[in-house]
Amino acid sequence: MPVALFVSVFLIAACGLIYELIAGTLASYLLGDDVFQFSTIIGCYLFAMGIGSYLSRFIKRGLVAQFVSIELMVGLVGGFSSSMLFVAFAYTEAFRLILYVVVILVGTLVGLEIPLLIRILKERFKFSELISQVLTFDYLGALGASLLFPILLVPKLGLVRSALVFGILNAAVAFWSTFLFREQLGRHQALRAGCFVTLALLAAGTVFANRISSTADNALYADEVIFSRETRYQHIVLTKWKDDLRLFLNTHLQFSSRDEYRYHEALVHPGLAALPGARRVLVMGGGDGLAIREILKYPSVESVTQIELDPEMTRLFSTNPALTALNQNALTQPRVRIINDDAFRWLDRSSDFFDFIVADFPDPTNYSIGKLFTTTFYRLAAKHLSAGGLMVVQSTSPLFARQSYWCIVETVKQAGLNAYPYHVYVPSFGEWGYVLASQVPFEAPQQLPSNLRFLSARNVAEMFVFPNDMTPVQAEPNRLNDQILVRYYDREWKEIAR
Repeated sequence: MPVALFVSVFLIAACGLIYELIAGTLASYLLGDDVFQFSTIIGCYLFAMGIGSYLSRFIKRGLVAQFVSIELMVGLVGGFSSSMLFVAFAYTEAFRLILYVVVILVGTLVGLEIPLLIRILKERFKFSELISQVLTFDYLGALGASLLFPILLVPKLGLVRSALVFGILNAAVAFWSTFLFREQLGRHQALRAGCFVTLALLAAGTVFANRISSTADNALYADEVIFSRETRYQHIVLTKWKDDLRLFLNTHLQFSSRDEYRYHEALVHPGLAALPGARRVLVMGGGDGLAIREILKYPSVESVTQIELDPEMTRLFSTNPALTALNQNALTQPRVRIINDDAFRWLDRSSDFFDFIVADFPDPTNYSIGKLFTTTFYRLAAKHLSAGGLMVVQSTSPLFARQSYWCIVETVKQAGLNAYPYHVYVPSFGEWGYVLASQVPFEAPQQLPSNLRFLSARNVAEMFVFPNDMTPVQAEPNRLNDQILVRYYDREWKEIAR
């Protein structure tokens, strides 16, 4: 089998898997619950490929011309799939419907490719050799795509441009197929013209990919988008209106510069002020450096270790002038050490002990984040607490996600720790909750740093009192093998959105 045919099969497989990965990633970014999104999208995609394979039997004549036409359609639909989905999410209420229509359409077209190619080649090669070679390069293409996608494509090109680049590859396969199979093709001028038009459209889309992304972002966010980037881990967006900077991760608001001091003072000071002489602090998540800004107000703190999965977050908040002004250059201070790693994995390897641990992770919208709110994780973190140390956990809203909040409290208890729940009002979020965890009794501090904007010794004590609509409700602990917290959270916030 000529090398060009090997390359064609390899590229066809790679393109097909890339479109599937893009749909799953984009759905998990925008809808949350990544296990559900990837499971249903993979299932629908494979089902659609089966439909395409079945339908291939009804193509009787002009196999090469049909194959070229299908490649062009895959290139166009798959190439513009990410653009269409971003725009659909921003401008319509029918995102889920459009998502699955695109997945099924692309899957059906991809399912037609290999059966048609095998039928085109069956006269040239022995059947056993043909099947072996085609499937070998089909699987190799899938492997190549699965490695390229998280390592290179998403962080370097983003989802919109990645889809368009692979759409170009599909169109290129169509174009050179008009030369590889020219004896079987007959008249080819119209097909080649179609290839040129498709390539031109996809190339134009690639050139304007940033504009497409910006258009969707500007429609999705109320304020001007001043920064937008896809990373291996998330979609980071910064918006600005007058003096208000806002950070969004996967469309979820993380802070507003107008009131983030309330959130971060409440996160840090009730625990750290109760530990006079605390020297070593660990911050997990919170790569914006705002929690560290508060921690560095304690002269006794000698070192702060920041564990942040996404290096783009710590780079952005270490270098952008507007953001470093907000965190007061916290991430570049000599007392701060930044480690870009998964917190779960790092805790498992580390032998360090800390007087105060901050778990400032995003809300548990999916299972990859939900693992950081489990009994297993809290037991692991507790092994790194020094005698008399404290840990504080960002714990979502006890008002809007009441069962989720008390699930986290129960999880801390089931991990063998004392739990001290408290809450604060942050205008951008409403009532927000935290949990202090320790192996020894805790008493609210009587004295706080003097330069705080919000907290005082008086209102710290009040934060540990819950009104009737936020008092405990029954909730199961969140365990690693059955992350009930993610389901609680998804249900409660969907009810709020109705």
